Amino acid sequence: MGSIESQPVAARLSRSAIFIVATLNEGEESARAVRALCGDLPALVRAVGFRDLDSGLSCVLGFGSQAWDRLFDGPRPKDLHPFREINGEHHAVSTPGDVLFHIRATRMDLCFELATQIMSRLAAALRVVDETHGFKYFDDRDLIGFVDGTENPVGEACVDAAIIGDEDAAFTGGSYVIVQKYLHDLDKWNQIPTEKQEGIIGRKKLSDIELDDAAKPPFAHNVLTTIVENGKQLEIIRDNMPFGSVGKGEFGTYFIGYARSPHRIERMLENMFIGNPPGNYDRLLDVSRAVTGSLFFVPSATFLDSVEPDEAGPPASPAQSEGAAATPAGSQRPRSDGSLGIGSLKQEGQNE
Repeated sequence: MGSIESQPVAARLSRSAIFIVATLNEGEESARAVRALCGDLPALVRAVGFRDLDSGLSCVLGFGSQAWDRLFDGPRPKDLHPFREINGEHHAVSTPGDVLFHIRATRMDLCFELATQIMSRLAAALRVVDETHGFKYFDDRDLIGFVDGTENPVGEACVDAAIIGDEDAAFTGGSYVIVQKYLHDLDKWNQIPTEKQEGIIGRKKLSDIELDDAAKPPFAHNVLTTIVENGKQLEIIRDNMPFGSVGKGEFGTYFIGYARSPHRIERMLENMFIGNPPGNYDRLLDVSRAVTGSLFFVPSATFLDSVEPDEAGPPASPAQSEGAAATPAGSQRPRSDGSLGIGSLKQEGQNE
């Protein structure tokens, strides 16, 4: 029995990224085209990434709940479901999304070339509903001026946070990912005094040092996005990226969070949008509005390699086949030293 290769969920964090969310068109031809890409994706990544082996080009491919049933036979990932809309003090919308491409590299031109090659293959099969180009902003700061992702797990903790183990044996090596696109009212934010901004985030703005517990308001972002169950902090991998258009007056953050269970991220979002306790919501949402929301399952690269275009799914459990991984260009296996995270989740009342 061969080993299971994961997709590059834990790839090294990058300076540039393209996020593409698309819906699957009607007809078996559309499904066949997507299935055909599953096994071909590593070759596309290698071909484009060979132009600069130090660029760390990688691509993660994920599937929404409805698309999974159209594309694959056999068992379903046990926690796969559509993104759950949240109505609280603020609104977390649920928007359509069948397929996700998360493309990363140190250079935007390589991200753009890979996205172009992928979408030329799938032009008749998919309809893009959102495409966002992200960039690193100074020293890993968001457009609101704070460093984003300080508490991302690294090394083995990164893999443990995001990669499914034996809790869902048919999908070992997979991951779940939730994406949301947030638009910021920077004029409103910049009118808030820095000290109050620091209370909203739970960190110092300039130094990125976490505030003392006694100094943090109960609604601080890093209080509400910290969750512990059974005495263990539940972590996720975040690779948030700023994006924007000066001409449109659009400034935002693309949230992307990977976890071995979507429950971790959903708990965080409930705390943010509803509050913990209810009403004690994340004050950052007073100036930051979620305009998309989708949940996807990221199967292992071994699973993708076993997919046959003319079949409705791989012939066997991914644990029974060995395939090539969609690894970052120039490396043999996905790297597990990711560092940028979107929220580490502890239990209520505990800190980041």
